[in-house]
Amino acid sequence: MPRGHVLVLDDERAILTTLQKALSLEGYTVDVAGGVGVAEEKLAKRSYDIALFDVSLPDGDGVELLQRIRVAGSELPVVMMSGHATVDAAVRATRLGAIDFLEKPLSTDRLLLVLENTLRLVRAEAEAKALRTQTGQVGELIGESRAMLDLRQQIARAAKATATVFVTGERGTGKELVARAIHGASKRARGPLEKMNCAAVPSELIESEMFGHEAGAFTGATKQRRGKFERASGGTLFLDEVGDMPLAMQAKLLRVLQEREIERVGGHETIKVDVRVVAATNRDIEAACREGQFRPDLYDRLNVLPLSLPPLRARREDVPLLARHFLALATQANDRPGMAFTDGGMSMLVAYSFPGNVRELRNIIERLVILTPDETIDEGDVKVCLGGQQAAMKGGLFRPGVPFRVLAEEAERAILEEALGHHGGQMAATARGLGLERSHLYKKFKALGLRGDKGEAEDE
Repeated sequence: MPRGHVLVLDDERAILTTLQKALSLEGYTVDVAGGVGVAEEKLAKRSYDIALFDVSLPDGDGVELLQRIRVAGSELPVVMMSGHATVDAAVRATRLGAIDFLEKPLSTDRLLLVLENTLRLVRAEAEAKALRTQTGQVGELIGESRAMLDLRQQIARAAKATATVFVTGERGTGKELVARAIHGASKRARGPLEKMNCAAVPSELIESEMFGHEAGAFTGATKQRRGKFERASGGTLFLDEVGDMPLAMQAKLLRVLQEREIERVGGHETIKVDVRVVAATNRDIEAACREGQFRPDLYDRLNVLPLSLPPLRARREDVPLLARHFLALATQANDRPGMAFTDGGMSMLVAYSFPGNVRELRNIIERLVILTPDETIDEGDVKVCLGGQQAAMKGGLFRPGVPFRVLAEEAERAILEEALGHHGGQMAATARGLGLERSHLYKKFKALGLRGDKGEAEDE
């Protein structure tokens, strides 16, 4: 699998041949151009990871070409080369954003080091940019509950393997964080991490987005474009909301996972891919398979290493940690330092069911920071912020748009909490009153993140 796509611009045929052979042996895909005009044609037709430009050429100047592509908005990393380097040329190239300026005769070792460091820097900057656009959504998987400790162990084991990982969980549980954690702890951590939301890409464009396209493949395809699989070369591809992928595309994804090769839209070249796939969904995929909405063979191919993320209501002891983390982010972003929760305010957050999970908690915290007039966030502030959700829960069990399993768990929680209070916190008496085996009641409490009589639990 190519380490990167390189364009070499030089008017000396011997240098083009030497560089093409040397870089190809190191795993790069190399295009060559003997003049500025040819280079501009190639740049217009396809994308490159990095370019090497000679300064002096028969039909132009490499530095001027660099200036033109910068004016056009291209951020292509460019390394300049020259056998007659001048300080003025080097300064001009550097001001235009050239990565380095190499003197001829070129040192192959130096050149390879520059290419490797440049690609690593570009990928790191791309990931950092992605992280900056997701303030509050990224970082460590926060929590000290048993569910989170188990999840971290599963992530560590999955990171050491090479198999496809299938992450399931309700919306807002942190599936992308898990994908980032797996990639970061794997041997592919130095490679790119590409993300694709299968539900957000129009069905007519999803194949091009995933596999890329050739120039002229369809209306608007003016130049060659590499897809997610090619851009994830040597790294990880995170397919989010894979359960919403169209059936026709599912068949093509299955073939790629089986054969480890792709073809760009409108192309005939078979390209080998070296990519680890982490897929995620909040859908019940087994039900989707039964209903004919998802291919069972693709599910089998994806579900090699399954990871199930717990909902926030199943790890309520983590709510204070998450709330304080999001509070720190929100107070900084909204210039409201010194804000804090009262015990009552925090208790009300812990008691809430969070159908939107961690994402909903983050949004609620930001809302509280913006709307709370004082520096302390108390029970009344939280109650006002939750507003409609709390009113809906009091007005009836059904709430439009909330899955049945969430409604059922909330009803069970309310019944068990009231029954436990009625019986003075005694689990044995509560079990008898409800006609349940005490062991079954303990399991229910644990699954719902509730706490019963501590002394009795230890005796059990």
